[in-house]
Order: sequence, then structure tokens, then C-alpha cells
Amino acid sequence: MQSFFNRIVPMSKEIDYRDLNKEYKGKRIRLIEMRDDPDPIHVGTEGTILFVDDAGSIHVKWDNGRSLGVIIGVDRYTIY
Repeated sequence: MQSFFNRIVPMSKEIDYRDLNKEYKGKRIRLIEMRDDPDPIHVGTEGTILFVDDAGSIHVKWDNGRSLGVIIGVDRYTIY
């Protein structure tokens, strides 16, 4: 299991999020903590990564039926 949160990925124009999209699209994700969302996904919820956009958001289809992105460098999660 790989913890993406523990990998240092600065929010920067130098990052090519297309590479992250290729690497993570279709993989599974487990939420550890979601910050600054009025209706956050519950801790421990799992889902499937749909894509990573060029702003650094990982868009997820959660197993509870919701679709909501996590933000690289803000939210905490594990990708496996």
C-alpha cells in the first residue's frame, strides 16, 4: 500500500499533473482526513480515482456514491 500523502508533492506549475493522472487513474484511495469542506467525505471511506486535473485535485468516485475530489497537499489519503 502506498501513502501518497507521505510523498512530497509541492503545489507548483513545475509539476506535470498528466504524469500523476497516468499513474493514479483507476487506483483505489482511502480518505484519512478532508479539510475545509462543508460536507466532507467520512474518514475511512474508499473510492476509485477517476483522474487528476491540472490544478492538482484528485477526482474520486467514492464507494458511498458521492463524487468529490481531494486536494494534493491539503487533504490526507492513501492510494493503493
